[in-house]
Amino acid sequence: MVKVKDLKWKQDMRVSELVDSYEHIGFQSVELQRASEVIVKMKKDSAKVFLTFTSNMVTSGLRGFFAQLIELGIADVIVTTVGGLEEDIMKATGEDFQIGSFQTDDVELHEKGINRVGNLLIKNESYMNFESLIERILKQLYEKQKHWAVSEMLREIGLMLDDENSILYQAAKNNVPIFCPAITDGAFGFHLYLFQQDHPDFMVDVVKDFGNILFASSFDDRKGVIALGGSISKHHAILSTLLNGGAEYAVYMTTAHRTSGSMSGANTNEAKSWGKVKDESDVATVIGDVSITFPLAMIHALDELAEDGLLESLKKNNEDSGVSK
Repeated sequence: MVKVKDLKWKQDMRVSELVDSYEHIGFQSVELQRASEVIVKMKKDSAKVFLTFTSNMVTSGLRGFFAQLIELGIADVIVTTVGGLEEDIMKATGEDFQIGSFQTDDVELHEKGINRVGNLLIKNESYMNFESLIERILKQLYEKQKHWAVSEMLREIGLMLDDENSILYQAAKNNVPIFCPAITDGAFGFHLYLFQQDHPDFMVDVVKDFGNILFASSFDDRKGVIALGGSISKHHAILSTLLNGGAEYAVYMTTAHRTSGSMSGANTNEAKSWGKVKDESDVATVIGDVSITFPLAMIHALDELAEDGLLESLKKNNEDSGVSK
């Protein structure tokens, strides 16, 4: 049993020291500290790590952190939703998002051509610029080949970008596949549809990509899942681990509750009933805003991996398997 201990502030306290202290505080702080330790374990065990997140996290300032984790060799497979890919491209090409308020007058924002995601603001102009760019990108893809699996198409787009903070760029550079099973669920999908009307032989193959994510790991691989939020991105990753024997490690972070019966609220214990996570696996479920919980847990894990000299080897492995632009 772990004793409850009082938290004490000290000047210049490091993030790692704060998260270490969470083990003794109670409630969700205990789960957050445990989540960090599970992340460390999965990397020390050379598990193949599936990192999943929803588009709103890319809208936020977490986008560059995700790209950095790919560069550092933390994530081996990415699964996300199409809005995050759109906004990654927007940011990579110079678009700026603003921080507003949860209590903003939304009718007024609409009249000004501004869209709200929580307390983050995106101008219609940013989407217009993206749509002009994606038309040119699709033409380039079509000239190269007519039939693309989604992850192969996303890798090709990543090679067209030049932004170290871009998820697509870092994934392409480091040969980390990005899977987006709901590629049509956004502006990108609408333009895929429009492009196909003029080019009927152009095909983006979601079914082929399902095979690609299945073969991204094997039954013999040790597997870990870091699922931020829920949605199709979380389920697609844990479905692929299920079909390959289940994950040995899992960290879920979400604001949803298990009583909703939703994928977003389903915790790691529920996953065991399906075989998505193995019975003897190391798991943690953290309830809270991922923009707060994930940086704390991940920075603590990175510090521990760096102290053990593992970050450099992870990064070198990525560089050895990566591609040049």
